[in-house]
Amino acid sequence: MADQPQRLALITGASRGLGAALAEALAPSHHIVAVARTTGGLEELDDRIQAKGGSATLAPMDVTNPDAMAHLCRQIFDRWGGLDLWLHAAIHAPPLTPADHVDGRDWDKTMAINATATARLIPLVAPLLSRAGATAVFFDDPHAGEKFFGAYAASKAAQIALARAWAAETARTGPRIVVTTPPPMPTATRARFFPGEDRGALTDTRTAAAEVLAALG
Repeated sequence: MADQPQRLALITGASRGLGAALAEALAPSHHIVAVARTTGGLEELDDRIQAKGGSATLAPMDVTNPDAMAHLCRQIFDRWGGLDLWLHAAIHAPPLTPADHVDGRDWDKTMAINATATARLIPLVAPLLSRAGATAVFFDDPHAGEKFFGAYAASKAAQIALARAWAAETARTGPRIVVTTPPPMPTATRARFFPGEDRGALTDTRTAAAEVLAALG
């Protein structure tokens, strides 16, 4: 028989930034399945979750590896039968560059992580979101039309287009699909885009995570 934890949340991109903050915020009420490439970051997250009295299953893997993600989703189904929540925070920030100087390798990596992985994950995770009230959350970061953001903005636009289509398709049947735009936060991704800005003026990731979860109800 499948284990039945209090509730179950899958967080892709959980080792740092908003993903890690969401994992910590959910730890008191959810068992966390934390996915990221950085094993050390996941282990540090696990320590913080345990300090809050919570529990996590660590999945150090690359979201662009469809076989690994399919295996994980199968394990989630076999052990727990489904998910209550999926928060997709995995993201890649390519170098800012003029559109006529975009490097092919940077483009391929950016699209693979931000867009293609999302397209492959949705069919894998969707069958797991069969519980009452199950929700998937995607995080927009609109920079379309801004100079030097071409590759990143294109990849995020593709990701969010998929999410919004899924939301429209499941509006009556579920699961609930939410697209939200967090405030600017002092994350590694933003630091790569704006290395000289005053990070003290940005919203702390824990505050942003609390706001996202409050809006979800």
